[in-house]
Amino acid sequence: MKPGAVIFDCDGVVVDSEHPTLVMIRDDLERYGLPMTLEALEAGYIGGTVETVAEKARANGARLPEDWVAEFYERMYAMLRASVPLISGIVDVLDALDSAGIPFAMGSNGTPEKMQITLGQHGLIGRFRGHLYSGQALGRPKPAPDLFLHAAERLGVPAADCVVVEDSPAGARAARAAGMRCFGYAPRGAHPALAAEGAVLFNDMAELPGILGV
Repeated sequence: MKPGAVIFDCDGVVVDSEHPTLVMIRDDLERYGLPMTLEALEAGYIGGTVETVAEKARANGARLPEDWVAEFYERMYAMLRASVPLISGIVDVLDALDSAGIPFAMGSNGTPEKMQITLGQHGLIGRFRGHLYSGQALGRPKPAPDLFLHAAERLGVPAADCVVVEDSPAGARAARAAGMRCFGYAPRGAHPALAAEGAVLFNDMAELPGILGV
């Protein structure tokens, strides 16, 4: 069944920014006394905000400086401004949705500035027609459902008719709480934590138009 609207996560779904950001976080946590693998970071920290990463890391023993969040944002923005690739096939997905007349939005836990940096360098800001929504700006980041419900309201589509495209358990949990179907992008194959939150997994963005029926 075709959706009434599609809400995309940003990092790891539209732009390939997640891996380099996780590498930066891993290196910082190791420097401050909490060595972790990228796999453990992805399982336990992906889909949150830098603020929630700091809270969780400190609770687990990381001795992060008081100004770490602000300083990390500065370095992350500089890294993203230098270059961040698109997820392969995502432009074809947006084209298919436009051709089918299905509206779409972005619902990201990232800051508005981060979305402007990553999407702007690929000319994608206009593709979303003003429907770029930040959980941080809203004050209710995922896994709360508010961000997705807000996007649906702005799109003028009932929440039950929206689908979400996510790559994190927190995002899938937010979609479930919002009463929306969720398709989980898992390019490396099995993703038990994402599936456990009710997401239907797919491995290649080229599959998504067919999954959505467009």
